[in-house]
Formats: sequence, structure tokens, C-alpha cells
Amino acid sequence: MRLRGRGCVVTGLVSVLVALPGCAGGDREGGPAPTAPPQTSRTSEAAEAAEASPTPPPVNPVSIPGLIARPHTGSDLRLGAVLARTAAYTSHAVTYEADGLTISGIMNIPEGEGPFPALVLAHGYIDPAVYTTGRGLAREQDLLAREGYVVLHTDYRNHAGSDDDPDNDVNLRLGYTEDVIGAALALRDSGRPEIDTDRLGLLGRSMGGGVVYNTLVVAPGLFDAAVVFAPVSSRPAENIDHFQRPGDDPIVAEIEAAHGTPASNPAFWREVSPLTYVDRVTEPLLIHHGTADDTCPLAWSERTRAEFAAAGKDVRLIKYSGEGHTFGPQWPASMRRTVAFFDEHLR
Repeated sequence: MRLRGRGCVVTGLVSVLVALPGCAGGDREGGPAPTAPPQTSRTSEAAEAAEASPTPPPVNPVSIPGLIARPHTGSDLRLGAVLARTAAYTSHAVTYEADGLTISGIMNIPEGEGPFPALVLAHGYIDPAVYTTGRGLAREQDLLAREGYVVLHTDYRNHAGSDDDPDNDVNLRLGYTEDVIGAALALRDSGRPEIDTDRLGLLGRSMGGGVVYNTLVVAPGLFDAAVVFAPVSSRPAENIDHFQRPGDDPIVAEIEAAHGTPASNPAFWREVSPLTYVDRVTEPLLIHHGTADDTCPLAWSERTRAEFAAAGKDVRLIKYSGEGHTFGPQWPASMRRTVAFFDEHLR
């Protein structure tokens, strides 16, 4: 399902308020006071049923349902300094607005006559203290622009020139999902003639693969296709156990103080896993994973593929024998498959 045309808001939950007609101008001074209609047994029963119905609990804002329920905004895409010029494309520093924050990034615009389909790139984990704009997917930025795609690489909040979000780590970095959704909406809202706003793809690596999974369940229909390389687990508790707990990351204690452990608050941990909501996904997904990946185990992608397939989703996992986490010798082959996949769904 595509969201046609330009738009800058995705709303997960929409309430429609209907006003009841009243007397224009109010009661005339000195007139008789209005009387309430007699209560029938049917209206009395309805009132009693309403009182007896339990009020649904509020949606936890730190959860996939919380992201689904929240209206998301993305706009004000601004091209800054030219960072590089090649025969195939021009690279610009950019900023855009995502849910009230300014997010920085890099955008490569192909030479030639557009409009071109556009891709949003979600990078893997790099310590924000050393991160510089555009890091993490430099090879992909270059190749995909040479293949005729506008490429917007988001820095995420708390990275490079983006605004700060002090609660992002404690809230399981769900803000990165908002930044990716905002990037797509900002592309759609930009009005730039180089961008075909009806053709958007999404690519993520490692941690960015988890951001892609979240985005597909939170905003189905926003993108037309998605690709992930060597993605993290689609179960956040597993990522914490694998990456953060062994190194005694102090953020783990803060996360569990705020949200509980998987044992003490299993409902929370179910609600932050995109697998719980995989039935919402509408886009085809391609997963690349090396069999020798010692950072993100292949078993994680095998389980995610199985869950998507069981829900009837269009998903394919390609395994690369002997390939590690960063993809070396087989990276060109993986990118040929990636370009063919995006060409199939975006051109």
C-alpha cells in the first residue's frame, strides 16, 4: 500500500468528534428552562452498560503501540553545504524536522533528469560521541546514488548535528524509528523536483535493521520495500543481553528501573518487539546475513524471517557463506541483489 502524493503527518490513531446540533443563539432570556427527556429503560440500560465497561488502560508511550498511536511529523527538508560532487551525483548536508526535533544527515542527488525514487538509510550502532555525519553506510550511499536513487542517510537524534533526546537510550532507542519515519515524511513534503515522492525504499544495517523492523510495523505503507543487512534481534531484550549486559553498561540498570525486567514486566517487553505486531507489515522485505557473523547471529534473522513468513508476509533471507558482519568479499553481490530488489518494487 502506497501513500500517494505528499504528506507530512502519519497518524496511528484518529478520533472523530461529532458535534450535536443545538439551538442557535442560546436560550431566550426569561424563557422556560429546558427539560430533560424522560429516561427510557433502553437508555438506562446503555448507561449502566457504559458504567460497567472497564476503561481500557492507556497506551504506554514507550512501546510499539505507543508509536503506532502517535501522530508523526516530518518536514522542512533543507539542503546545506555541498559535501562532494561526482559525475554521478552531488552530496549535500541536510537537516529535516521529525516529531519536533531537527535531524541532520546527508543526501545524494543523482545527476540527470528526475524525479528519482528515494531511499532512506538507517545506519548501525556507532558511539554518538565519535559519530560524524553520514558515517556507517558510506559504500551504500555512493553505490545507490550511482544507480539513480536519491539517498537520504539519517544521522538519528543525539548524533552529529541532530537535536538531543536525553531519554532515548533508556527508552530503548525507539526515537530512531521516529527519525526514519520523519525522514520519509520530509522527503514527501519537500516538493523537490528531483524526488519521486511515490517511490520510497528503506535500508538498514545492524542496529538500523532493528529500526527498519520497527518502522515497517509502526507505519505500514510509508515505504514500498525494505532491505536489511546483518540485523540485530527483533527482540530488544535479546539485544540487551547480547550487547549491553556483558559489558556492564549502566544504561541497563536504568532501563530495568524504568520498565522492569523481562521476568518482572513481560508485557512491556512484548510491546517493544516488532514481532508482536508483524501482522501490520505490508512491504516486501529482503534480509542479507552472513553465516560467519559474530556480532549479530544468523539465527536472529532466521527467526525473524520465519515469523514474517508465518504471518504471510513477503520476506526473503539470503545467507552468505563465510561472510562476516560488515560484508567484505560478497558485498558487491549483496548490493546487486539489493539494487535489483529496489528496482523491482520502486521503478
